[in-house]
Amino acid sequence: MTTSTSLQPIGHLSPGHDLNGYIQAINGIPVLSAEEEHELAVKLHDHGDLEAARQLVMSHLRFVVHIARSYSGYGLPQADLIQEGNVGLMKAVKRFDPAQNVRLVSFAVHWIKAEIHEFVLRNWRIVKVATTKAQRKLFFNLRSAKKRLSWLNNDEVEAIASDLDVKPSVVREMESRLSAYDAGFDATPGDDDEQSYQSPSQYLEDSRFDPARSLEDSDWEADSMRRLQGGLMQLDERSRDILQRRWLSEHKSTLHELADVYGVSAERIRQLEKNAMKKLKQAMGEEMHDFA
Repeated sequence: MTTSTSLQPIGHLSPGHDLNGYIQAINGIPVLSAEEEHELAVKLHDHGDLEAARQLVMSHLRFVVHIARSYSGYGLPQADLIQEGNVGLMKAVKRFDPAQNVRLVSFAVHWIKAEIHEFVLRNWRIVKVATTKAQRKLFFNLRSAKKRLSWLNNDEVEAIASDLDVKPSVVREMESRLSAYDAGFDATPGDDDEQSYQSPSQYLEDSRFDPARSLEDSDWEADSMRRLQGGLMQLDERSRDILQRRWLSEHKSTLHELADVYGVSAERIRQLEKNAMKKLKQAMGEEMHDFA
């Protein structure tokens, strides 16, 4: 079932195109009786009837609008909230089992809210304010419980924590996140000197182009390469060739390829490689110790 299939009867109308026209159109769709709804649900569940699915979705679009309006306080476009709720409605219709003897509206409310919740959490802030299951539950419940701008007192925190079955510290953390705001990294053109000084770009250090650090990194890389070359020169020719082909070449050789080159088993090449690596690390360590 797809969105385009489900919305065919109202043509090009969608919440984002003309919200008022969309609401007027779906309010004109008849509400199904319990018997009609059950008959359509059986056709969909038992026979995969897509026309039955379309009718079930269409008759409940007004219910999605009703739920979406309760999320208007998050500052997100009403049309987007309705669209997300419609996705949840279609998921509910797809999973609806008429044998459970419940109305579709009772079953669908969970799916509709779940999709809207995900949309709100993705778009309410640039930085995610809720990631865990407990934080997601707190996000919506705490906004409803927190009716004033001041911070919650201890009794209120304890009461909310008890009601939502979370720790008081989790309530405090979420309250702090809800009270925060998104700040731009760079100052806006209209900011004065005092305001622009407060933007993160003015006080966060960028160490990518620090000359001292660049010189240190360059010296460390050169020293490591020098010690590697010195360690390799202390190995016998075969061991040095095995390490170079296995680790230092752009196209690395396999144990079996080197076994064919030297006429020995792959296990023997592995042993030679292990011994050569041990000698190389020891040689590089001694050279570093002498340098220190």
